[in-house]
Amino acid sequence: MNKIAAKSFIFAGSMLVVGLAAPSNAQVGVGVKAPKNAEVYFDGSRKMLDEKWTYWDGPRLAATLPIKWFIVNDPVDKGTAVNTNDPAAAGGKYGAADIVTKDKFKDFRLHVEFYISKPGGNSGVYLQNRYEIQVLDGDTTSHGMAAVINETPSPYYAYNGVGKWNAYDIMFRAARFKDGKLVEKPLVTIYFNGKKVHKNQRISQVWGGPNSGIDGGNDGGKGITDTPGGLKLQAEGHDVLYRNIWIQKMDIKEANTDF
Repeated sequence: MNKIAAKSFIFAGSMLVVGLAAPSNAQVGVGVKAPKNAEVYFDGSRKMLDEKWTYWDGPRLAATLPIKWFIVNDPVDKGTAVNTNDPAAAGGKYGAADIVTKDKFKDFRLHVEFYISKPGGNSGVYLQNRYEIQVLDGDTTSHGMAAVINETPSPYYAYNGVGKWNAYDIMFRAARFKDGKLVEKPLVTIYFNGKKVHKNQRISQVWGGPNSGIDGGNDGGKGITDTPGGLKLQAEGHDVLYRNIWIQKMDIKEANTDF
């Protein structure tokens, strides 16, 4: 582990026992590296970006492969990151150049780090290409930074600010269905820069309409389906960077995502 990682992670206590083996302690915060049973989805390289990601083929898609997000030198630490500022998304056209993992998921543990270069920088982290965890400098509302969008207040107090790296550590349990009917809503616990900011938060629907993600246009976002989805990152024409993204697939039997 490098010095940066050693300084910035904290222990979050005992993780619940789920279907797959998990470490007895969860490390959270900026600089945390993937455990052995997780898969890295972005390590700063162009190669991994092209191998593991593609544009989301939604109704507003305007970008064409190869991905036009570009690799930049890390502005704080050694290494590289990816800049979301795709020309197709200029003017805040979300859905025009969003990227999504080729792999799709149900339950998972996610780590993702982001850096906002300028005030007002805007992006978003979409769980299952449905549920947005907001990335938006300057907004402290339920549409603001680290909010489960339109579902919770923004825990803005945990934000490191412009020009610094921030980290989401997320445990997500997908919606459950029986005989084709929704019986349990999706559930999420989130650490923001090492602070637990949402615990077992139920998500009622997909917000943002059909340009936002899977099921966004299905019964006004309330028609959630039992379809796995990838991790999506949003392009909104801003200089927002990402690095150190990894996912551990889980099988969370009980309705509890606390870790």
